[in-house]
Amino acid sequence: MQESAAEVVIIGGGPSGYVAAIRAGQLGLRTVLIEGGALGGTCLNVGCIPSKALIYAADAFHSASHSEMTPFGLSVKQVGFDFARTVAWKDSIVDRLTGGVASLLKKSGVSVISGTAEILDGKTVTVTTAGGTTCYRAKHLVLATGSVPQAIKTLPFGGNVISSAELLSLREIPARLVVVGAGYIGLELGIAFAKLGSDVTVVEADEQILPRWDAALTRPVVRRLEELKVSVITSAQAQGLTAGAESLLIEQRGYGLRELPADKFLVAVGREPRTKGFGLERLDLAMDGKFVKIDDRCETSMSNVWAIGDLTGEPMLAHRAMAQGAMVAEIMAGKRRSFDAVAIPAVCFTDPEVASVGYTPEQAEMDGHDVKVATFPFAANGRALTQMDDAGFVRIVARASDHLVLGAQAVGAGVSELTSSLALAIEMGAVLEDIAATIGAHPTRSEAIHEAAFGALGRGLHA
Repeated sequence: MQESAAEVVIIGGGPSGYVAAIRAGQLGLRTVLIEGGALGGTCLNVGCIPSKALIYAADAFHSASHSEMTPFGLSVKQVGFDFARTVAWKDSIVDRLTGGVASLLKKSGVSVISGTAEILDGKTVTVTTAGGTTCYRAKHLVLATGSVPQAIKTLPFGGNVISSAELLSLREIPARLVVVGAGYIGLELGIAFAKLGSDVTVVEADEQILPRWDAALTRPVVRRLEELKVSVITSAQAQGLTAGAESLLIEQRGYGLRELPADKFLVAVGREPRTKGFGLERLDLAMDGKFVKIDDRCETSMSNVWAIGDLTGEPMLAHRAMAQGAMVAEIMAGKRRSFDAVAIPAVCFTDPEVASVGYTPEQAEMDGHDVKVATFPFAANGRALTQMDDAGFVRIVARASDHLVLGAQAVGAGVSELTSSLALAIEMGAVLEDIAATIGAHPTRSEAIHEAAFGALGRGLHA
């Protein structure tokens, strides 16, 4: 067995791992990144990026095929759709981005090893590749192994029971699709395939869709699901497939057992940390349930062993993972850093999109804050009206005593693009007066942010 030394060994080349590796390389640390699959992890290869490409294609097809005559005079006589070309286009984007990650790692001087990692102890990792096995000894070990789709005991993956990764790899559009789980993954993909022509049914154990979001934010999504003829069944548990594996058997509260026939059954009930298959059990790590327990520096209970990304718990978001990765690299290089994010944006790329940064009104009140809350509807926004999509609103949450902005939420077309401004306001400690005094471009949807601030100050202008 060959032996080699490095200052940093990182297991996992997803958003947290590759960002940590790039930054460590930039800071002059001898860094080895071990990845058993494709660089970019779930997000880049079978998650965030390909799903958004599919959502965009589905939106374009649905808009064209349902516009016999628009109010502004556009008519579409015939619409064609080649799903094979959509898949090829989606894959080309993924290839371009993964190639970009590889180039950035090379530019930063990172040694990328394509192979299977096995932890021996907190400073020693073996890597098995096609060319043999190498033992790496390092000062720092970074765990960035990500997460995997969560399974249901009554509905294990296999055959026509698939995860989001398999759904995004389909070569044909299923005529009938049953989605188990009405969280962001299930609804994003369910809506996309409904627009592509699938007959979609969504099954949710909770009493409402998007259970982590409040009813005001989810109401426009509910209306859109109805318009798209997506059947939503709440308060229902998946019991498994029928004998012929042609239908999903569910038990709905108050209605008993039902059968839902489909060609594909998507299980989208969440994700869980990837903790098996690389020797994690050999480390004496404190755990937080299924997740590796970390402090505000992403250090584990073992000295110089770090954990970042989905392995460390909620929120399991790529942008949180990237921020953790960059921070850990700087700490390993001797800089003083800690993870003190006041607000991490969360976005559901449904139709319409839903976004939240910082406190919701309910969370602020539960934490003891007396708050001012105001909303501004897109129905009063000129840009939204000219785009023929005025559903939704922007909501702002501020502390009543000093007007400090604690949080903001939005639902509507493209509201994901507002999250950077909202997060910046909260991170910078803005008060309502700061936002109200900020001059935004007209006409844009972002005007709804300072219009909501005007409303919270009791001097609304356009609503």
